[in-house]
Amino acid sequence: MEIITRIINVILAVVFGCGGVIGIFYLANYCIARLPKPWNHNLLPWVYISPAMLILSAYLILPTIQTFYLSFFDGRSQNFVGLKNYLFAFTDKSMLMAVRNNLLWLVLVTGISVSLGLIIAVLVDKVSYEPIVKSLIFLPMAISFVGASVIWRFIYAYRPLGDEQIGLLNAIIVSLGFEPVGWLVERSVNNFALIIIMIWLYTGFAMVILSVAIKGIPQDIVEAARIDGANSWQIFWRITIPMIRSTILVVSTTIIILVLKIFDIVFVMTGGNNGTEVIASRMIKEMFNYRNFGRGSAIAIILLLLIIPVMISNIRRFQTQEKLR
Repeated sequence: MEIITRIINVILAVVFGCGGVIGIFYLANYCIARLPKPWNHNLLPWVYISPAMLILSAYLILPTIQTFYLSFFDGRSQNFVGLKNYLFAFTDKSMLMAVRNNLLWLVLVTGISVSLGLIIAVLVDKVSYEPIVKSLIFLPMAISFVGASVIWRFIYAYRPLGDEQIGLLNAIIVSLGFEPVGWLVERSVNNFALIIIMIWLYTGFAMVILSVAIKGIPQDIVEAARIDGANSWQIFWRITIPMIRSTILVVSTTIIILVLKIFDIVFVMTGGNNGTEVIASRMIKEMFNYRNFGRGSAIAIILLLLIIPVMISNIRRFQTQEKLR
């Protein structure tokens, strides 16, 4: 009986919820249609975007303003401390290490993911097994950051020399006669071990987007270049790269934004210990581990300010492309 009641409640919620929203839109559209011109045309778009604007305001804009406000207060959000939290973010050793790690992530993940994606997209273009290769490389995108981290924890698993190695990577190393490596605790390699996970995840994303851009290059241009004596290397650098430059920049900026707010992989794999902390993981620690909401809010604002220029550059690029069309 309880299950039937729940099913009925779900059905009623869907019917009345969806029906209510549709009814509101129809009523608003009817009322605006009866207004004189040009008021009806000017107000009609706002009817459809206003729900999205309200949701954005409630869940993004207002929390951002509140976070900015809290960043000027102490850990308990009671006493005004001015720019003290921001000074901490730019002078504390652990924060500087997090910034350094984030820069390392930015350079390696963006550079290697985009480069590998571009190389694979060019190499498998127009071959019979292209769908299979692309599917296998794109497959990790279906896995969440947490799921991928769990998988790679087993790959990086470490046991002391003499014990049976359950980690795939150390098992291979030991079988070749070398000593096992603590991939997640050794400071000289642990950041690179984490970076490899995100490269594995997002190379497929870069490959798919860049492959579509490559297929959009007019074949007449490529054939004309071959008739003029250009080899494959020259075509790649002088035709392919220039013609898909905007797509490369879009893919790069997308990955940059993802890297700037990376948290899941670090949290699951190392918890930010052993020199692997990044800006987002430090923010979470300050807010929820140390209960210092002032510092956590300041770090969140800094992270937002780092992302905004990348978003603005993307928007301007889209506007330029639309003008060219």
